[in-house]
Amino acid sequence: MVKLSKYRVLISGIVSPLAAIFLYAVVSQALLRASADPEKNWLSRLAIATLAMTVPFVCTLVLAIKDRHRQALSLAGKIGLILATLSLGLAWSPVSDGITRSKQSRNQAMQDVAAPLFETLDLFGNSQRLRDQRGKVVLVNIWATWCGPCRNEMPKLNRLYRERKDQGFIVFGLSDEDVDVQQKYLKEVPVSYPLLTLRGQVPNIYRDIARYPAIFLIDRQGRLQPAPSPEQPFEKVEAAVDDLLKQRL
Repeated sequence: MVKLSKYRVLISGIVSPLAAIFLYAVVSQALLRASADPEKNWLSRLAIATLAMTVPFVCTLVLAIKDRHRQALSLAGKIGLILATLSLGLAWSPVSDGITRSKQSRNQAMQDVAAPLFETLDLFGNSQRLRDQRGKVVLVNIWATWCGPCRNEMPKLNRLYRERKDQGFIVFGLSDEDVDVQQKYLKEVPVSYPLLTLRGQVPNIYRDIARYPAIFLIDRQGRLQPAPSPEQPFEKVEAAVDDLLKQRL
């Protein structure tokens, strides 16, 4: 037991990365369950959960300081402290996601601002340009094959497109995944609206996505309009589209 205590800093440092990930997951889920409004409180949850990730480093540091007061910190102790310090880098992932999510929320809330134009290829190699859709209501759906809510939403979007396209409505699905992956998925969940790739000029506003699916609504004048969040019923999307379709150039 005495011998083991000599390596407590090293052991603590080795455990720190796993402990940091575990604490983040536990704290995040606990705060999510306790939150009355998950969408509203996401930033505070992220901050608290990220702060929890630093606890293993702090514990290792305290142990290292105690050992240092008794005698010079051993090589094993120094290695443990270095490992614990490196574990702090894991906090960058949720911080980065938080920054991207903040950008996404801000972008999706834009109103009466010219929508950044894109020009890219669809799954079949056809060129698709937002500029060509002037005069139509455009819904850009950012999705991914691994996204469960996307699977549920896409058939509804396809129905909405088929029912409203004669009124001047178009849907674009945009994904950063490989063409082969998307085409395989399309066989499972067929849609009739164009699915786009990033093999062209696609502004960051359509790339800065942390939460899937994401919707951008563009009116007949080519201006961005606020889109319902994924947590809201799909009827909210239908209502928003119908409101924009009623507007004329």
